[in-house]
Amino acid sequence: MKFNKCIRCGCFFSSEDSLCPNCQTKDEIDKVTLRNYISNNDIPSNIENLALNSGIELKNVNRYLQTEEFSDLKKNFNNGFNISL
Repeated sequence: MKFNKCIRCGCFFSSEDSLCPNCQTKDEIDKVTLRNYISNNDIPSNIENLALNSGIELKNVNRYLQTEEFSDLKKNFNNGFNISL
């Protein structure tokens, strides 16, 4: 097992994951919140507004956009929208 620093909260923990056990739950909640926001609203013109309007921290929105799960959303920002990664 590896000693890691959580990419979300910065605490140290022993695991192969990049998130501590507490933040794994928070991440899942944020992802559901982001999916719900996207499905119920127009996509804002930039990532900062997406973070502000969805209530999810900008650093986490940026991290989620790097995943396969949100790759379609990232394409929206890359096709003519302002992008601030």
